[in-house]
Amino acid sequence: MASQKQVCEEFKADFIPCYQVDKLGLAIETLGKLPINGLRHKIENGTCGWYIWCGEELRPDADFFKPLHVSHLKEYLPEVERYLALPPGYRFLISGDFEDVWYDSSLMNI
Repeated sequence: MASQKQVCEEFKADFIPCYQVDKLGLAIETLGKLPINGLRHKIENGTCGWYIWCGEELRPDADFFKPLHVSHLKEYLPEVERYLALPPGYRFLISGDFEDVWYDSSLMNI
């Protein structure tokens, strides 16, 4: 939690944490590729709004993302846990030492 608060402070963003029982979307088939991408939509219906995938391609396939409880994310991508308290509308892209975090207002229009 401390590192999540630090990320929010660094990017001057509100601290909106995810709960361990919340669900997110993870493109499991893309694990192992770079960069690691994440975007957060509005929180609704037991989801925290996060969608996370690896690699350059975000496919529109209905089954691209698999539902996963936040508590299990550390088993797949522990390096992204620090970004999970960024509020809806935020995105991140990480690859090795490279990090980019930004607000994307278009995510709030969906």
